[in-house]
Amino acid sequence: MCVLDQYYLRPATRQQVSEPFPVSFSAITIQQDATAQRGPFACDPQNRFTNNLPFCRVSLPIPDRVRDLIGRLTLHEKIGLLVNNAAPVPRLGIPRYEWWSEALHGVSNVGPGTRFGGHFLGATMFPQVITTASSFNASLWEQIGRVVSDEARAMYNWGDAGLTFWSPNVNIFRDPRWGRGQETPGEDPVVAGKYAASYVRGLQGYDGDQLKVAACCKHYTAYDLDNWNGVDRFHFNAKVSKQDLEDTFDVPFRACVLEGKVASVMCSYNQVNGIPTCADPNLLRNTIRGDWKLNGYIVSDCDSVGVFYDNQHYTATPEEAAADAIKAGLDLDCGPFLAVHTEGAIQRRLLSEVDVNNALVNTLTVQMRLGMFDGEPSRQRYGHLGISDVCAAANNQLALEAARQGIVLLKNLGPSLPLSTVRHRTVAVIGPNSDVTVTMIGNYAGVACGYTTPVQGIARYVRTIHEAGCRDVACTDNRLFGAAENAARQADATILVMGLDQSIEAEFRDRVGLLLPGHQQELISRVAMASRGPTILVLMSGGPIDISFAKNHPRIAGIIWAGYPGQNGGTAIADVLFGQTNPGGKLPMTWYPQSYLAKVPMTIMGMRADPARGYPGRTYRFYKGPVVYPFGHGMSYTTFTHTIAHAPTIVAVQLDGRRAGNSTSTSAVRVTHAKCDTLSIGVHVDVKNTGTKDGSHTLLVFSHPPAGHWGEHKQLVAFEKVHVPARSQQRVEIGIHVCKSLSVVDKNGIRRIPMGEHSLHVGDVRHSFSLHAAPLAEIKT
Repeated sequence: MCVLDQYYLRPATRQQVSEPFPVSFSAITIQQDATAQRGPFACDPQNRFTNNLPFCRVSLPIPDRVRDLIGRLTLHEKIGLLVNNAAPVPRLGIPRYEWWSEALHGVSNVGPGTRFGGHFLGATMFPQVITTASSFNASLWEQIGRVVSDEARAMYNWGDAGLTFWSPNVNIFRDPRWGRGQETPGEDPVVAGKYAASYVRGLQGYDGDQLKVAACCKHYTAYDLDNWNGVDRFHFNAKVSKQDLEDTFDVPFRACVLEGKVASVMCSYNQVNGIPTCADPNLLRNTIRGDWKLNGYIVSDCDSVGVFYDNQHYTATPEEAAADAIKAGLDLDCGPFLAVHTEGAIQRRLLSEVDVNNALVNTLTVQMRLGMFDGEPSRQRYGHLGISDVCAAANNQLALEAARQGIVLLKNLGPSLPLSTVRHRTVAVIGPNSDVTVTMIGNYAGVACGYTTPVQGIARYVRTIHEAGCRDVACTDNRLFGAAENAARQADATILVMGLDQSIEAEFRDRVGLLLPGHQQELISRVAMASRGPTILVLMSGGPIDISFAKNHPRIAGIIWAGYPGQNGGTAIADVLFGQTNPGGKLPMTWYPQSYLAKVPMTIMGMRADPARGYPGRTYRFYKGPVVYPFGHGMSYTTFTHTIAHAPTIVAVQLDGRRAGNSTSTSAVRVTHAKCDTLSIGVHVDVKNTGTKDGSHTLLVFSHPPAGHWGEHKQLVAFEKVHVPARSQQRVEIGIHVCKSLSVVDKNGIRRIPMGEHSLHVGDVRHSFSLHAAPLAEIKT
């Protein structure tokens, strides 16, 4: 059986090991070195020329230190600091700094700011974000952020990483074909916003205005097309209504800034309504910095400024492009464009040196909040983090737990799952994803500490017969099918591990369809017919797959979606298959049928259905057509029931008499005219486990607005993860903020609270309550 503190891993390093074996993570993935190389920092106390300068005095307020430093820089030196590979200023003791590092679900080497292979051969690779989002567990998301930032700081302390990490990706998974949907928390803006705030808090820490690392929410905004049908992200103009921008695309970014207090936001490649996002003052200066009060810097996606000049031809000259970006509110350019063309823009009087100073205020402030101008990193708060904190056993355990919580049980006939080590002593493990390693960590990953593949995980429980079935996920022929069928005939049960990988869905690689690639469906069907025992289908993917054939196939007893489950994916899959873990994940995106695609070009951004032109709408909030599996679907090995124990029936919306004026009507109240600070309702839900197994349950609370408004078909307003032992009950208290959660957005992009009857849905239970405008707050139960 499974022993939780021992892991059988395929090593991810250059060390030669012939068989899976019990390992110490710190031993396998880290090269010991007696001398640490320090991360880049300024104000070395040993530098007698700078140690007494005001910008080096930690006793002074950061704004004063930043002002002093900028006043000492020449224009040439300032321009060198506007790009990701910021130039050194040797006369002031400031080293070169690389801003671009990534930490989407573990410290990554995608950006040039992070290096593996020296002191650190790997880092903990958690499940891909779409998988972790399936847990619907905000505390888990924050805990992962804390571990990732521990490892990031440790690598910085040894000179192998920076402190500015351009993660997370909180774009909405609007279209099921998007190759980068795997990087996101899914299609729901509330979930994406909660994920953004939770992960960012974990990354950045809780030390007041000081930062552990600086996170970055990207890609702002309405970015969810990479390369589809001849249209790519470098040329795409996303035509977005004010309504969709306010109630869908901007929601996660607003939460990231206002609730997560993120230190950076990245603007995207695409245009929005004809203006490049990185040159749009309404988006950058007015919204991010003005309305949301970003305490941090705004960075371009890499080469975005060059893209809107060279590819989109938005400006006539490169100097105009540089000026437009900086004046719009861009502070840092990922790429060389601003370093090359900013001085020319100043010479042509398109830009002033004051504009450059304003940008540097934001970037230098973040660096000082990180302690990069406080001298030797080892003497700072996080200076104790080092080699032993990367790939630590506790971090590996959390990666395993995250994978377990993210796995979703889609189908369970009989039930046939969990499998029994007594009845199913020999199991055929078949499929192109049955023995994969890097596939399990998805994209924007780094080098994993080690791996447990699916077949290795299953082999810890039972004897296995392993056949690939297909050489890879493309599955271009059926030459290996016979061996796979023979294996299934010999086994007591058959597990097919199929799905996708980065050759099918990735950055700049949107999918053309939703069906399994190549001959995978044929392999699944043939093996299912040949199998002597139950056939279980395990899918790895970031995006949804139309597996209607398997859902309806009587010989396929169970289906599990594992997403991309991270370095311990094989262990987590096996633990679910054999009942060591009771699955509790829920789908964070709708699984559509293939026929859906013919009605929704990726280039049409509209969220809402338009029956007049046959447009069905997008996501569970607006689409009412047939699905393979709905948003929020996920089964358990036990059963749960819900009872609403307490909830109001009438809620009074107190108005701000100074501002309401004539904009208040009996049908809706503008959110800005309501006293929102204390306007929330409490709902108490009793969750009962009526089965015989302990289980974790995801409580999803949906709201339906009154009919006749501009709102969604339904909207998730709250979610909670609760563990309930068998035959017992837990009460969950949920707070619902009226202005934030029960408001809808009109066609002008104005958020309003509909008066009248609203309803809350929790599973099969419905509760109705009425909102009414009142001069004084009043709640009756």
